[in-house]
Amino acid sequence: MTKRVVVDPITRIEGHLRIEAETSPTGGITSAYSSGTMVRGIEIILKGRDPRDAWAFAQRICGVCTLVHGIASVRSVENALNYPIPANAQLIRNLMIAAQYVHDHVMHFYHLHALDWVDVVSALKADPKATSELAQSISTWAKSSPGYFAETQKKLKDFVEAGQLGIFNGGYWGHPEYKLPPEANLMAVAHYIEALSWQREVAKLHAIFGGKNPHPNFLVGGAPSPISAAPGSSGAAATAVNIISLEEIRNVIKSMQAFVNQVYLPDTIAIASFYKDWFARGEGVGNFLTVGDFPANGTDDPSTWFIPSGAILNRDLSRIEPVDLNDPEQVQEFVAHSWYDYEGGKEKGLHPYDGETAFNYDGPKPPYDQLDVDKGYSWLKSPRWRGNVMEVGPLARVLMLYAKGHEQTRDLAGSVLSQLDLPIDAMYSTLGRTAARTLESKIIADQMMVWLDNLIGNIKAGDVAVHNPDKWEPSTWPSVAKGVGFMEAPRGALCHYIVIKDGKIDNYQAVVPSTWNAGPRDPKGQPGPYEAALMDRHQLHDPSQPLEIQRTVHSFDPCIACAVHVVDPDGEELSQIRIR
Repeated sequence: MTKRVVVDPITRIEGHLRIEAETSPTGGITSAYSSGTMVRGIEIILKGRDPRDAWAFAQRICGVCTLVHGIASVRSVENALNYPIPANAQLIRNLMIAAQYVHDHVMHFYHLHALDWVDVVSALKADPKATSELAQSISTWAKSSPGYFAETQKKLKDFVEAGQLGIFNGGYWGHPEYKLPPEANLMAVAHYIEALSWQREVAKLHAIFGGKNPHPNFLVGGAPSPISAAPGSSGAAATAVNIISLEEIRNVIKSMQAFVNQVYLPDTIAIASFYKDWFARGEGVGNFLTVGDFPANGTDDPSTWFIPSGAILNRDLSRIEPVDLNDPEQVQEFVAHSWYDYEGGKEKGLHPYDGETAFNYDGPKPPYDQLDVDKGYSWLKSPRWRGNVMEVGPLARVLMLYAKGHEQTRDLAGSVLSQLDLPIDAMYSTLGRTAARTLESKIIADQMMVWLDNLIGNIKAGDVAVHNPDKWEPSTWPSVAKGVGFMEAPRGALCHYIVIKDGKIDNYQAVVPSTWNAGPRDPKGQPGPYEAALMDRHQLHDPSQPLEIQRTVHSFDPCIACAVHVVDPDGEELSQIRIR
C-alpha cells in the first residue's frame, strides 16, 4: 500500500514550496509532486509602465535574486530597442553577476544545504585537536587551530544548553543517514559561522558598482556607476568608480577566491567522501539547458560568451543543440497542472511573448491535507524546450563548459572526481549538482580577475564610458517592439520577455530558473526536474523525518519567492498593496 509523505514547507529556501511524495511499502519514492504555493503577480503590475522603469519592479520578484532580475529586465529592454552598451558596462555587469554567483553558492552550501549532510549536535562530541588535524590535512586555511575549534564548540554548547539553537533548531539531528564523524561536523559548523562574516565583504562589490546591496541600481543602456580616471576623494570623483574603489574590488575578489579555494572546495570534497552513494541518485531528467552569459569585452557575439548557450539531451555531451529563445517552437510554458488558465485552454503551450498570467484558482483552500495532482497543483508554470523537460543551473553550466572543452572545467572536474574515485557520470546526481556549484564558484571567481583587469586596462587607455546617454531618451519609439533579456543566474537560465507598444509595456513574462526546475507536470504527464529527481532511486529511512527529500530538493537551491497575495484560512484576501 502506498503512503503519501507531505513536506510543507520545504525549509531553508527562499519562498514557499510543498513536496508530496508517494512511497512504496518499503519506503521507496514512486511518485513526487512539486507545488509552488506562492502567487507571482509582477507581470500584471508591470503592464502599462515605462519599459525603462521595469527593472526596479522586476528585481523585487525576489529578495535574494535582486541583481539578476534587474539585469535580465534591463537586457530585455535593450534587446527590444536594439540598444548596444559600452564595453565597460558589460564588464561591470559581468563582475556584479559573478559576485552574485560566488556569494549565492557559498551561502547556499553552508546555510541552506550543508545541514542536510552535517549533524550539528554531533559536533558537541568532537575533539577540537582532532578537528584541527582534519582541517589542516585538507587545507591551508589559517583558522584551523585546536583553540579555534574549541571556542566554536563552546559557542555551540552554550546555544544548546540555553535552548537557543535558532536556525539549527528542528533539524533531524541523530538521523541514521548522517554519516560524518563529529570532527567533520564541528569543522563544517565553524565554517558555517565564518561564511556569515565573509559575505559582508562580498556585498561591497555590488555597493561600489550599484550604490547598494540588496537591490543595486541599474540603467538601460549601460551601468549607473560613472568612472573617474582621477583617484581624488572630492567632487565628482568621490561618487565615481576610481582607482581606489577598483583596488577595493580587487581585494574583495581575492577574499572570495581564498574562501572558495581554502574552505568551500575542500569542505565539499571532504563531506562528499562520506556520502558517495548520493552520487548515484537524484538526477531524473538527463536534459540540461543553458542560455549563455558573460559576454567578452564589449561584444554581444554569442561565440565570445564565457558560458555558452545550448541544450544537452539524454546526457549526450557530444551533441549540443542550438537554443533560440525567440523561437515559439522552442520555448513554451504550459499550465495543464498549474493554478492558471490560458484563453485557448489549459492544454496549449504559449511562448512568453504571448504569455498570459490569468488567475482562476479552483484548487483546495489552505490549509489542505493533500493536493489534487490530477488537476492544478502549483502556482508555477511548466516551461519546456522543444517539448522536453530541462534542468537548468550550475550542473547544466558545468556540463556545457565540459562538453565545449573548457580546459579549467575539465581539469577541475577531473581532479575532484579522481579524489573521490568517481566517473564523470557521477555528476548526474544529487551530490553531483552540489559539487557542480562548488566547481563553478572557483571557475567564476578566477575569471573575475580577468574581467577586472580588462576594465582597468580600458580605463588606462582613456575609455571611461559606461552608458549611452542618447539611448536613454529616444527621439521616437517603435510602435511595437519585443525583446528577451536573458542571463545565467546562480540558480540557472533566467529570461525576461517584454512586449512594448507605443512606449509602454504591453506584456511582460519572467521565466525563472526555479520555474524550469520546480514546475509541475505538463500536458504529456512529464514530471518537472524536482519531481523526476525525487523519483530517481530515493529510499526514505523514516517518512516522518524525510531528510532524503530535503537533500535532493536543496541540491537545486530552490528560490520560489514571488509577489504574493495574503489570504486567511478561508481563502479571503486580507489586504491589497497599490503601487502608483
